[in-house]
Amino acid sequence: MLGAGASGGGGGREVGGRAGKEGGTLSKGLNRAFATLVAGFIAVGAHQVANRCGAQGEPILLAVFVFLLASAATFSRFIPEIKARYDYGVTIFILTFSLVAVSSYRVEELIQLAHQRFSTIVVGVATCLCTTIFVMPVWAGEDLHKLAAGNLDKLADFLEGMETECFGESATSESLEGKAFLQAYKSILNSKATEDSLCNFARWEPGHGKFSFKHPWSQYQKIGALSRQCASSMEAMASYVITLAKSQYPEANPELSFKVRTACSEMSSHSAQALRELSAAIRTMTVPSTTSMSAAIKAAKTLRSELSEDKALLQVMHVAVTASLLSDLVTQVKNIAESVDNLARLACFKVPEKSQKEVAINIMS
Repeated sequence: MLGAGASGGGGGREVGGRAGKEGGTLSKGLNRAFATLVAGFIAVGAHQVANRCGAQGEPILLAVFVFLLASAATFSRFIPEIKARYDYGVTIFILTFSLVAVSSYRVEELIQLAHQRFSTIVVGVATCLCTTIFVMPVWAGEDLHKLAAGNLDKLADFLEGMETECFGESATSESLEGKAFLQAYKSILNSKATEDSLCNFARWEPGHGKFSFKHPWSQYQKIGALSRQCASSMEAMASYVITLAKSQYPEANPELSFKVRTACSEMSSHSAQALRELSAAIRTMTVPSTTSMSAAIKAAKTLRSELSEDKALLQVMHVAVTASLLSDLVTQVKNIAESVDNLARLACFKVPEKSQKEVAINIMS
């Protein structure tokens, strides 16, 4: 209680400054206040029970209480749900209960001391919340929303670069090392910690802007996981195309190679466009279009069918590997599209006016 109470105001500022999010301030502020209140009540109760055991039994019983409750609270931190959302509160509970229980052996006015410490924390938390929410709010949910959309744009950058540099009409035989599009996806591979932190903070935030209190924040984690899977496949493809450009394999069957390159160009182009549309749908919170995704899936199926029937497949194996990787990317982009569709449904995204007009035209025709 001494440590928790004395740092009540400063702790709130630490949360707001270090996390920089309303969710972080709410999470740690409420955890601190609730843990202090509960630990204070239990510690006062433990003091009353121990006090009945006389001068000799009181310190022994207090030590037993501290050991049992601190041990139970410590082991509860290994539970994933508690560690994710209440780890800070459990830490404050252990600190508060231990200090109050021990100090109760020497301090006479224990209830007054507990009241003063709790009041200090309430004032500190309230001040921090008012400052971060009403003066200069920085919402974790909004940052998570932008991060998800930005990651999809980075995936699209890679596919657009593949279409231009490797399969398009302007493709050259020069080395691809150092090309910007081959670096676009790499930041996505290390985004899990940031996404988890923002998602955890966002769950504590009140409804704000376009985000309701029960906004499906966990869906952003699913989109992030699928984006990282897609980025991993892109990393494998990037390594392969760099090696392929250095090796300069001769084309044993130019006709089949041209057919495969054309299909790869279509898959790259349509998948990139689909990712752009998904990113725009997240930013504007509108239901995403499925036109580009359908075209990419169709191109992937057509290519797979042709490659399985063509006898000259072994002669263009190095091109077929790239085609296979791109086909897998199309599947992963499709999974991302389904995940964004689920987000649109759960978050009640509005239907764009263009789509409404198209539906009306289709019905009339």
